[in-house]
Amino acid sequence: MALPQSITDRLDIPLMAAPMFLASNPELVIQCCINGIIGSFPAKNQRSLDGLDSWLAEIGHALETAHSQTGRAPAPYAVNLIVHKSNSIIEDELALLEKHKVPIVVTSLGAVSDVVDTVHRWGGLVYHDIISLRHAQKAAQAGVDGLICVAAGAGGHTGAASPFGLINEVRQFFDGTVLLSGALSTGRDIAAAQMMGADLAYMGTRFIATSECASPPAYKQMVMDSALGDIVTTDTVTGVTASFMAESLNSYMLEHEDHGTLDINKELEDALDQKNNEKKPWRDVWSAGHGVGSVDSMPPAAELITQLASEYHQAVDDMSQLYKPFMADN
Repeated sequence: MALPQSITDRLDIPLMAAPMFLASNPELVIQCCINGIIGSFPAKNQRSLDGLDSWLAEIGHALETAHSQTGRAPAPYAVNLIVHKSNSIIEDELALLEKHKVPIVVTSLGAVSDVVDTVHRWGGLVYHDIISLRHAQKAAQAGVDGLICVAAGAGGHTGAASPFGLINEVRQFFDGTVLLSGALSTGRDIAAAQMMGADLAYMGTRFIATSECASPPAYKQMVMDSALGDIVTTDTVTGVTASFMAESLNSYMLEHEDHGTLDINKELEDALDQKNNEKKPWRDVWSAGHGVGSVDSMPPAAELITQLASEYHQAVDDMSQLYKPFMADN
């Protein structure tokens, strides 16, 4: 395993709350970090560079205050950057991340060595999300510190690979940090991810149904009301395979049944500038992963993390008993 001691020492459980578009915000990030897991948000959740600067300052101040009050450094936080030609301000975003010395940068839609070098220059780490071995190899060649293996069942843009196969093949050539994404909702899932070879679990859907999350109340309620059978995986919305809740998807597609498959590049451009209020799939079709059936409450993030920690430690204890008869010294 390859999780830096500087991170391990600041975690209560091996978990990162995934950066969720239009959902993750400073309040959620701060609560995650001060309660012992990595919090994160997409840079594009702030609609201006001044706003991004303000959010980074808010998070930094809150975590410094928590450190001074408790004597223990909170978990680090991460910011997700879109590394894609549609993102014309990536250099400005990187400059702000450098200004605030963001500990972890999650890159999406492109692994670029220049971006990795820039983050390394201020001492940050780069984790890149991948859905295939080809993506993983390209990211490793770019020098990333971690790979987020997005396996089948993940919410949002999802992968199709079995987590067993994907992690096993990634581990054959990559000795950095490995994170597993895809249908993880409980503390037992976190322990299972470690047993499969991941260093960290990467959990998104479960954090939608928290009081701090910025998603609309109706979205949170739909998450709590949905089950595995309510998740539809399709490329008909943006041209890229993604997981959506059927009720939300059906509502949108009925209104746009004559539009056909949307162009992913155009959708990204629209998402980056948000110049109009028309219904857009990246905003109005609500996503969730296959683990949605385990979500039946909407607690504060601190309460959820305490629950996940309890489940995780119980799972570890249970596994030690389960494996005991098969240990070599028996």
